[in-house]
Amino acid sequence: MTRTLLPGILAMAALVVASNILVQFLFGQWLTWGAFVYPFTFLVTDLMNRAYGASAARRVVLVGFAVGLACSLIGTQILGEYGPLVTIRIAMGSAIAFLIAQLLDVSVFSALREGRWWRAPFASSLVGSTVDTALFFSIAFAGSLAFIEPGNDVSWAGEMLPLLGAGPVAPLWVSLAVSDWMVKLGLALIALIPFRVLTARYLAAA
Repeated sequence: MTRTLLPGILAMAALVVASNILVQFLFGQWLTWGAFVYPFTFLVTDLMNRAYGASAARRVVLVGFAVGLACSLIGTQILGEYGPLVTIRIAMGSAIAFLIAQLLDVSVFSALREGRWWRAPFASSLVGSTVDTALFFSIAFAGSLAFIEPGNDVSWAGEMLPLLGAGPVAPLWVSLAVSDWMVKLGLALIALIPFRVLTARYLAAA
């Protein structure tokens, strides 16, 4: 079974590593390049779920969790211009958000797998992405959770600004979260194309 899951394991590990690297590079005012890579981890999870079932998908998720945790631990030891590249809050937020969101993705997909082909991957990715975004940004940047890492000053993330530069006034981290969620939603729609193509090929070969 492990050999069968190897493509999914390698894809998940590669996406997690790539997103951890690319998150260091800004794309515009509200995003990083990592935002365009990470959402495809949900595609990998859904493909494994469709092809091999929920248990296999969870195994791939656990590999991604372990790889992400390793990346975060390495990042805490690398000093950038303003301190460690990865703070304890970011490491915690990343790990907790990934594990809970991906496992939710597996559960939602499994519940809807007998419906129309697009319903399970889209609904599971939507739920997973929403939970992932909410957990990560609140744990990493919300002022009310400053007790997690008192020595880490994230007051910059609480600066009150118009949402996405044009909406109602909200903390900066909320704009970052909303823009990240919007990208995830868009990519969840785009990912339906490779999901359909790859699952059709799998079913034809089975």
